[in-house]
Amino acid sequence: MSKNLVIVESPAKAKTIEKFLGKDFTVKSSIGHIRDMPKKGMGIDIENNFEPTYEITSDKKKVVADLRKSVKIAEKVYLATDEDREGEAIAWHLLKALNLPDNTPRIVFHEITKGAITSAITQPRIVDQNIVDAQQARRIIDRLVGFEISPVLWRKVAGARSAGRVQSPVMRLVVEREREITEHIAKNTYKVKAELVNDAGELVEVKLNKDFATKDEALTFAKALLDSKLSVASIEKTLKALSKATFHHLYPATRSLAKTRLFSQTNDDTRTKSLPRRCNYLYENRLIHSIRRGNFGRRKSD
Repeated sequence: MSKNLVIVESPAKAKTIEKFLGKDFTVKSSIGHIRDMPKKGMGIDIENNFEPTYEITSDKKKVVADLRKSVKIAEKVYLATDEDREGEAIAWHLLKALNLPDNTPRIVFHEITKGAITSAITQPRIVDQNIVDAQQARRIIDRLVGFEISPVLWRKVAGARSAGRVQSPVMRLVVEREREITEHIAKNTYKVKAELVNDAGELVEVKLNKDFATKDEALTFAKALLDSKLSVASIEKTLKALSKATFHHLYPATRSLAKTRLFSQTNDDTRTKSLPRRCNYLYENRLIHSIRRGNFGRRKSD
């Protein structure tokens, strides 16, 4: 067993990274998440600041047992899970499940090349608790919404599955807005516009940013303007909306993402749901160097 242990998420990545690092490193995989809240019960102590309870999932007990053996004989452990919110959470769960110290080196990389991996090893950090907390908040809200609202949904809607943390509040907003529209009582208001001529003889169109409840009020105000001398108190400039062409010219990275999405929607053999899986396959097999948003460049050889 090598003196250094590196833990990644994907088994496919583990084999490639181990080749890059050499004989002093052993690379093993957690195969994704290793802990979650229990399937039975809420798993959240609402009265104790929404503290979650975690347990090792049944399908990962052997994986965790193997990692624990490797940790015992390793001199140094590196956590190399993905650099997204889920990856940071997996690294934190590994810390807890494997009884690792909080200052265990955490490394991240954006491409599976020898240069990127060796560079990451020399620039470790620790697990970012803020990102971990963000992931936990998302998971807790998932559980709260699912456990509290899903039973109601099942009683009211035949064939319904489960309530989601996003769809549920959005549905409430839609319903509340629809009620506002239904209960709305239409009423007429009156605006005042004028065409003025400045000292240079130029025509300037102006509009009062106030509505009048009756026509008589609007006419009274308009007539009062005829005998008034007007002046400009201030000038405010507003930004015009960018056209698509201008936006893509200024932000070229978005163009490749837009094309990728368009491709996924217009080709029969590629669907939006399968696109992330396909990109991840290309990434793990080193056919592209990055799957970050807007970046699908080919891998450069070392």
